Amino acid sequence: MSDVATTRSRADAARALTLDDFPVRRPVTTRWSDNDMYGHLNNAVYYELFDSAINGWQAEHATIDPMTDLTQGVVAESGCSFFAEVGFPSSLVVGLRVARLGQSSVTYELGLFVDPAGAAPDDAGIKALGHWVHVEIDAATRRPTPIPDHLRTLLESALTERS
Repeated sequence: MSDVATTRSRADAARALTLDDFPVRRPVTTRWSDNDMYGHLNNAVYYELFDSAINGWQAEHATIDPMTDLTQGVVAESGCSFFAEVGFPSSLVVGLRVARLGQSSVTYELGLFVDPAGAAPDDAGIKALGHWVHVEIDAATRRPTPIPDHLRTLLESALTERS
């Protein structure tokens, strides 16, 4: 398969994702200030929503204190594919799944959807797909370190086979 065909195939697979493909779901809302001059969410806002979904989920289900923990998760890589516009006002849901869990890193996939409770049937598809890699580092040395057991257990609960 050519590189173009492979890329198209991956994009088609991503567009076919539904909220059911993500074991963790985090409601988020847009703010007036999130819109750019074109009337849709500024690209940087998607990253804020993804970051908040990951960290909010961890904060609710694992004891994490970035100020005192011996390890910290830092973003080593991120990306986003945009499929459809969203803007203010919108009630959204970030779907989260763990695509890969290593010794010191975790790769998340994050889908952004209009909240199904208020979405029209023709507006239910994925709006954006984020890719996010956290590397766990030792807070003192700033070098990669194994993911702590309590956090690994949480991450395993969202681990899915990568599509």
